[in-house]
Amino acid sequence: MRLSDLTTLGVGGPAADFVLASSEAEIIDYVTSLDAAGQPLLLLGGGSNLVCGDAGFDGTVIAIGNRGIEARVDGNTVEISAAAGEPWDDLVAYAAGSEWAGIEALSGIPGLVGATPIQNVGAYGQEVSHTITRVRALDRRAGQVVELTAAECAFTYRGSAFKESPDRWVVLDVAFRLATDVESEVRYSQLADALGQQIGDPAGAQRVREAVLALRRAKGMILDPRDPDASSAGSFFTNPIVSDLVAASLPAECPRYPAVAGVKVSAAWLIEHAGVTRGWQARAGSRAAVSSKHSLAISNRGGATAAEVIELARSVRERVHAAYGVELTAEPRFVNCSLGPIEG
Repeated sequence: MRLSDLTTLGVGGPAADFVLASSEAEIIDYVTSLDAAGQPLLLLGGGSNLVCGDAGFDGTVIAIGNRGIEARVDGNTVEISAAAGEPWDDLVAYAAGSEWAGIEALSGIPGLVGATPIQNVGAYGQEVSHTITRVRALDRRAGQVVELTAAECAFTYRGSAFKESPDRWVVLDVAFRLATDVESEVRYSQLADALGQQIGDPAGAQRVREAVLALRRAKGMILDPRDPDASSAGSFFTNPIVSDLVAASLPAECPRYPAVAGVKVSAAWLIEHAGVTRGWQARAGSRAAVSSKHSLAISNRGGATAAEVIELARSVRERVHAAYGVELTAEPRFVNCSLGPIEG
């Protein structure tokens, strides 16, 4: 089994072994057995946030396939518990279709539920950390299943305790608390424009979902075999959080967003104004290119290798650093490959 067949970016060499864990018990059994034998393993969800090296993976790939959604209404809120192997957008569609508010702006994001707390997935003004109440996970270090509160998940911008210790945790299911009688406020200007509303205005969950899906589709960020831009790992770089001093040195027109510490600035703006146009390639003939619709995405235009993707990502990162002194951080997880440090 080639990793290129298991990931949305479509790069990566062969895996030594592949198993599908279709239940929580199977996930735990496979992981604990391989750990006891000292064998390397790679947990695979939807494969939408991975860049796998051309040499492949000399170990066992475990595809997470446990399914199930349970909902319990409690007054004006509902707690939804979803298995890690549940497709994320299926959960969002279920919630938005019920007009339960809190995750509708995260529509159209590929992958599985279990990956969302790891990355603290976010888009259009919402993050899963806003609604997650608990996460059940296998602690490989302790060899037991534990339940973590939202505080114990230690969520940060596109990060969490799970991301900080990727070899320790295996997410099994995630619980979210959503509102049943209050519409979420629109927090993102592009979404507000699409809805014909102002930032801060409330909007129904299903209406927001439809608007977000349209926005993502226009950017080539909805999986579609007919769209060459859709063969990607989503946004390749996170919006950097910089110091007040660095932010002050950037052009005034560079978009800025609220952040807990420092100033969050637009990676897309930095990329485009560093001379990286949509559709740009690191070199002529490369099969990896910046998406023609969205400057944050790197697309496999057909038969690209991981080496070509990394070459392009390095070039983008180095151009931004040379122009603005800001180092972009890659969002996907790298398996047997790396961007390495910025040269020079």
